[in-house]
Amino acid sequence: QVQLVESGGGLVQAGGSLRLSCAASGTAFRLDVMGWFHQAPGKQRELVADMAYTGSTNYAGSVEGRFTISRDNAKNTAYLQMSSLKPEDTGVYYCRGVKMEGASINNYWGQGTQVTVSS
Repeated sequence: QVQLVESGGGLVQAGGSLRLSCAASGTAFRLDVMGWFHQAPGKQRELVADMAYTGSTNYAGSVEGRFTISRDNAKNTAYLQMSSLKPEDTGVYYCRGVKMEGASINNYWGQGTQVTVSS
């Protein structure tokens, strides 16, 4: 059973920084893609950034230049460095891991970590 555990959330003032971590356990295989999603209060979960094991990245326009995703493939761990935080970045951040096996795409989710940005 694959488990993803996020950490690093908290309360920060606007303009501040936070670093989120997502550690995958229960698997000996590499996750093909690891990424972060943001769910603001009352809104749908949206992609923030993701990163393939090859190193290619994808960012939402709203965070480009402020957030940086990275990962340690040996540890099956992903990170999200968030800088210049804004009140609209408030919400729960979820980690997602993707493993592609032939025609199957398996998604794994963490429990989420709360980020609150005060103005």
